[in-house]
Amino acid sequence: MAAILRASEQNERRVSGPVESSVSENPIARLASLHAEAEETARLANLLGRSIRLAPALPVMAGLALGLGGAGLAQAVAWSVFTLFAAGATVFVYRQAIAQPFERAVLKSFSQDLNAILVFTGFAWGAGAFLVLPADSAIGTAAAFAAGAAAVIALLLRERECAFLFLAPVSMLTSFACVLRPLPGGALDAALVLIGCAAVAGGAILATRMTVRGAVQMDLAGLPFA
Repeated sequence: MAAILRASEQNERRVSGPVESSVSENPIARLASLHAEAEETARLANLLGRSIRLAPALPVMAGLALGLGGAGLAQAVAWSVFTLFAAGATVFVYRQAIAQPFERAVLKSFSQDLNAILVFTGFAWGAGAFLVLPADSAIGTAAAFAAGAAAVIALLLRERECAFLFLAPVSMLTSFACVLRPLPGGALDAALVLIGCAAVAGGAILATRMTVRGAVQMDLAGLPFA
């Protein structure tokens, strides 16, 4: 029985060996793989170039939010530290990656670091709904606070996943703040926050689909016709 099993295994190796080698040596498959790697490298390099815009944008947006005048000194300082930390972290990972802007491994590591920063930034910005929004905010102020910041992030980075990583904690914390603080609008404000953030998410998805469709059309336009 053991001899039969060994013979079967040897036959499988002999059959699978040529198949695997033929796949690995297939020039069309290799070309497709190189094309996919080049596309990913270009996308991540573009994201690297756009990411530095977050550094000045976050303090500016925080200054506008603090201008609403709803925060005490301690709350304003704490929230400012959160946003400045996020901006500083963005500059740090940007400076590390920009030295090798077309190294795929470096760019992938940068992308992961940026994702973590965006999650932290989303929680930090969402905490502002508890810390800095005025207790007598007009209805819709919380929605503008959350969805407006998310729209700015989405426009600056132009990357759907990045927008979602910021959107999720912002929409959650801000909608909770509308009910738990509570803000004057209460549940209505919470609903407006969710609607506004959903609109930003929908816009990010639509923009991504249009970009992909345009890229496909450009690739097809470059094909030779018989």
